[in-house]
Amino acid sequence: MRLISYRDTRVGGEALGVVAGDHWLPAPALAEGAPSTMAGLLDAGPGMLDALRAAADPGRISSEGRPLDDVELLAPVPRPGKVVAIGRNYREHVDEEGADRPPAPLVFSKWPSSVIGDGAEIRWDPELTAQVDYEAELAVVIGRTARRVSEADALDHVLGYTCLNDVSARDLQFGDGQWARGKSLDTFCPMGPALVTADEIPDPQVLDISCHVGDRVVQSANTSQMYFGVAAIISYCSQSFSLEPGDVIATGTPGGVGIFRDPPLLLGDGDEVTVEIAGVGRLRNVCRHERAAVASA
Repeated sequence: MRLISYRDTRVGGEALGVVAGDHWLPAPALAEGAPSTMAGLLDAGPGMLDALRAAADPGRISSEGRPLDDVELLAPVPRPGKVVAIGRNYREHVDEEGADRPPAPLVFSKWPSSVIGDGAEIRWDPELTAQVDYEAELAVVIGRTARRVSEADALDHVLGYTCLNDVSARDLQFGDGQWARGKSLDTFCPMGPALVTADEIPDPQVLDISCHVGDRVVQSANTSQMYFGVAAIISYCSQSFSLEPGDVIATGTPGGVGIFRDPPLLLGDGDEVTVEIAGVGRLRNVCRHERAAVASA
């Protein structure tokens, strides 16, 4: 099942939809008592997810639903509690950086305020950063609390998967000596377009993943090339802190990022960035410069 969060213009807030093909219907239209938001679905637990899946008739959605092009998509989880990110998790990315393979998952964070959806603009002030980079990643959305779980049981805690772009201000990242600020500027965590529930992705380690800047393929790999797979990452993180429903894990990016190319290939005003993952979807965002307003004296 494919789930979207979208902006409901009638109430001015977010709402939950179910997708079939290129059409969708609001979740409450499909199942009696279905939650109207992703947060409500996460709170309701697996029973409601099963009920919604049983009611999500693709024929009905295709015939009665609205086109996806007619709705403003938000990130599937519009404001996660945590965005846990994993660095240096693909061999080619480690090699291009000239780094050593990490002995365990390298964990950092992106602030939830950086999250945007498919079609939204990636914006930054060129006076603040001049080295904005792309990073295509498979994102994992937690469905039930994981605390000290084994690797064998870890995938039972996954609600689903989506595409994520770990947009990075490299000059801030490397200048700070740690990664939080450079990874967390507003709009620097696009996610979407939809959340694909875990039953449709039985093995997250067999997925082709790519990134385009305009018409140019800049990253192309497979999730089998991760040093630490999804189950290992969930288990490892859960030994230190609770992963809660709605938390997002960004599982690392393949080789081909812009900063380590010769010459570097960095994002600029008007660039369109597309992250595509087989079976998951295609996430598109356009970049825009946004100069900060000058404060009055």
